[in-house]
Amino acid sequence: MPDVLIERSEAATPLHLISEAGFEGVVDTGLKALGEGQGFKGQAGQILFQTGDDGDVRGVWAGTGKGSADPLISRSLAARLPKGDYQLKEPPEGLDTLMFAHGWAEGGYLFDRYKTRPERGRARLVVGKGKAVDEVRAIAAASLLAREMVDTPAGDMGPLQIETIAREIAEAHGASVTVTLGDALLEENYPAIHVVGRAATPERAPRLIEIGWNLDQTDLPLVALVGKGVVFDSGGLDIKGAAGMRHMKKDMGGSAHALALGRLVMQAGLKVRLVVLVAAVENAISGDAFRPGDILRSRKGLTIEIGNTDAEGRVILSDALARAGEHSPDLTVDFATLTGAARVALGPELPPYYTDDEDLAEAIRTAATDRHDPLWRMPLWPGYREAVSAEIADVRNDAAEWSLAGSVTAALFLQRFAPETGSWVHLDIFAWNNRARPGWPMGGAAQGLRTLFKVLSDRYGR
Repeated sequence: MPDVLIERSEAATPLHLISEAGFEGVVDTGLKALGEGQGFKGQAGQILFQTGDDGDVRGVWAGTGKGSADPLISRSLAARLPKGDYQLKEPPEGLDTLMFAHGWAEGGYLFDRYKTRPERGRARLVVGKGKAVDEVRAIAAASLLAREMVDTPAGDMGPLQIETIAREIAEAHGASVTVTLGDALLEENYPAIHVVGRAATPERAPRLIEIGWNLDQTDLPLVALVGKGVVFDSGGLDIKGAAGMRHMKKDMGGSAHALALGRLVMQAGLKVRLVVLVAAVENAISGDAFRPGDILRSRKGLTIEIGNTDAEGRVILSDALARAGEHSPDLTVDFATLTGAARVALGPELPPYYTDDEDLAEAIRTAATDRHDPLWRMPLWPGYREAVSAEIADVRNDAAEWSLAGSVTAALFLQRFAPETGSWVHLDIFAWNNRARPGWPMGGAAQGLRTLFKVLSDRYGR
């Protein structure tokens, strides 16, 4: 992936943002006539090209519509403008130029690994240099890492490949890595992870990946990041239909987000101890696959009745969250592509988050607005707790039908296994964009990453 944010350029094309009212008040008659000739009125999404006698583009005007400029307008510009270098001139008052740069990096993402003739060269934005710019680059790189992991087909992004990425991140920052693999999961008391992943072929065996950073700095607070890493979800014996299975390579999106956020924390040198836990499995079908009606024991000791093998994400997270609790964290964040019910409730672009910590909930809300990274708080409604209780076990992985609220009950299930120390927040992300438009190609999406990094940065400084 080429870097589309550059420090300088000798031949950058000036880029101007202008509203409808601003263009109406333009006094440059040449520019006015040019706009009329191209049907440009400053409406959102419109682009006006100023060319010289030789036909080369000498300037670009991008419409922002009636209101103030959305900094993420840059996403579509990065995808729509011709290859070349651009420099933003006289940004509108109030425009967050760093978010504009971030949006440009997001819009410049192109997943062409499998193209016979990969596309080369994108529109680049001159951003200068400095600490703030370096942070934008780091956040953008984390986002693109998560998207690329999600976009990669399951055949090339199995448990081993997730482990390899985790090792590379840890090695780059002097962190430790422990991997508990295959039948060793039973020996080390991760039975839920083992059960879900045991039907896969040996080379795609289930594993619990744990990164530890700064753990010797015992005076620092401890943050645990937990990610669901189901590299492909067939649904197990409760097999999905073709439409439901088509994009299940993305079911490891939670692990991609946890690893990307963990890398950001280490790069920024936040004043924390950090643990990143990823349960990486394939929910496959074989003679050894777990079955509806099975009862298994989790790391925490609670028994789980399997009502549906397609509700496997919460099962593997039960062990990973229990392990996080053994570190006595001050804050635990889990990312998981957990339920279709979350999409029914809020759609694909607005992931819900769950926490019973009011201060944390408010910090996430304000950070999501500030970072243009939408999230919506949903309730851990106590009236639905009974829905995840089982008749012959402690809990069930498929909530009782009367409750209907599938995302809420999934969160309530996880709450039974969440650390008892500190705060916990669960993000039920989609990790996917299913509506292609310029700057937003269909495929992997980073959701909540910018928000949670801001929350951690604001809490723990550097």
